[in-house]
Amino acid sequence: MTSAAAGPFQVKVEPSGRSFSAEAGEAILAAAIRQGVGMPYGCKDGACGSCKCKKLEGSVVHDPHQSKALSAEEEAQGYILTCCGVPQSDLVLESRQVTDESAFPVRKMPSRVLSLEKVSHDVMRVRLQLPANDTIRYHAGQYIEFILRDGARRSYSMANAPHTLLAPVAGTVPAGPVVELHIRHMPGGKFTDHVFTAMKEKEILRCEGPFGSFFLREDSAKPLVLLASGTGFAPIKALIEHMQFKGIARPATLYWGGRRPADLYMDDWVRARLAEMPQLRYVPVVSDALPEDNWTGRTGFVHRAVMQDFPDLSGHQVYACGAPIVVESARAEYGAACGLPAEEFFADSFTTEADKHSA
Repeated sequence: MTSAAAGPFQVKVEPSGRSFSAEAGEAILAAAIRQGVGMPYGCKDGACGSCKCKKLEGSVVHDPHQSKALSAEEEAQGYILTCCGVPQSDLVLESRQVTDESAFPVRKMPSRVLSLEKVSHDVMRVRLQLPANDTIRYHAGQYIEFILRDGARRSYSMANAPHTLLAPVAGTVPAGPVVELHIRHMPGGKFTDHVFTAMKEKEILRCEGPFGSFFLREDSAKPLVLLASGTGFAPIKALIEHMQFKGIARPATLYWGGRRPADLYMDDWVRARLAEMPQLRYVPVVSDALPEDNWTGRTGFVHRAVMQDFPDLSGHQVYACGAPIVVESARAEYGAACGLPAEEFFADSFTTEADKHSA
């Protein structure tokens, strides 16, 4: 760990002008979250790079992190990771994703498993009932964290928009708001093994949220590219529900990638939205179809399908979610090859525990 310089230090974020203080030895991101400033982040563990931003003034030292998240060259250019960057002086940072409306209060609460539905061989759709007097406030696209008995945490995006929290769930009479999660089975995973083998309805889980800066920026009229791989569809689904509910008519194209067609586990749901939302297009992409799949649609890497259809992304916003390799490839290639401004790329990288500890 880094040694703590005498604090507290003031951190100012441009161009929003928001500021907060960091205590001695406190990481920038932890300080921002504690004071309700919604800075972008993903893993909070120096593994994914989602929190990377430019340091304009001041001094920062980093706790251990992966070079794929922040390379030595990037650090030399003044970039930092807020999740493991500790101020050594007052700071001025540049993060165009910080807005005044991005912070809702983070709350700890119990939740009860309302229903479990296996929607593909390795994806469980879990509905959680929250306390009736504890309506969580969040932006469509944000996530919650489960707090396990040993203190470990697991993060999952809420797959339903806030306006649906009190919507009836088939066959149940919910006594409180209901959150939907899409949980992929990671064999050997401490939490997902339990979800797929032992979890029962009415089980009580501790959770905390909302977290994350992945939500629709409604102050723009730019057309949207929604990029999802696997269960990265969950927060994208919430964004689509939100757009429909708010009557947001910006053109949007959803690219959803999976290895085989069955990995697009809510394909029917998407197609039903197409009939209701004339501004929405859908491009499913499969990378490893087998002959018995009889797949006749797009193939290859899902982020490359976007580049084929939109060689010029300079006038778009992109919202990307899912496997880190997909998100980071899109971030790099859309900027370099398609002219997408860096500040118009919004992402939530689904970093697993294995990802965090890989070299």
